[in-house]
Amino acid sequence: MLYPQKLNSKKSDVMIIIAILISIAVGGILILINHFATPNIHWAGLSNAGIIYIWITVLYAINHNTNIAGYVLLETTTISLLTSYIDYKTGCRGWSMSLAIPIILIVANITMFVLTIVSHKKYIRYAIYQLIICILSLLPLYFALNNFIQHKVMSFVLTGISAVNFIVTICLCARDVKDDIIRKFHLG
Repeated sequence: MLYPQKLNSKKSDVMIIIAILISIAVGGILILINHFATPNIHWAGLSNAGIIYIWITVLYAINHNTNIAGYVLLETTTISLLTSYIDYKTGCRGWSMSLAIPIILIVANITMFVLTIVSHKKYIRYAIYQLIICILSLLPLYFALNNFIQHKVMSFVLTGISAVNFIVTICLCARDVKDDIIRKFHLG
């Protein structure tokens, strides 16, 4: 039986350094584009803050042994609050609730789905986080149905993805969750 080769730490360190250098180059290019294309609007600073935030997150995740699902929930909440704040500071145009937060929650739902597929035997560790993300995924739908946002498409897409994610997860993991509950509460 063949097993996939594990990257040694030197190769993975080199890959991380290359990715960081690429990110620095992208940040520099964004500053140049911002300077020449729209010098009165300082959007490159926000973009570079996002790049820095992503690298802090990635490096933290690599160096700490954390529950990935809890980390996904924490990042989802933090980034949603950050985009809401940026939207508020740039004139409160509503893009955070109509576009950014639904996209963030779509990524969170897909991440949780991948975690479920990859480690469905450990799903019980992720179940509460999955449920919280599904509940959070209903908030943009609530705002869309009550006409608090103008562009509603992403809210409906998010709701569909979240529902499918939740149903598929239940189908894949129902037996494991049931067996785990029976084992933990000595019901069998």
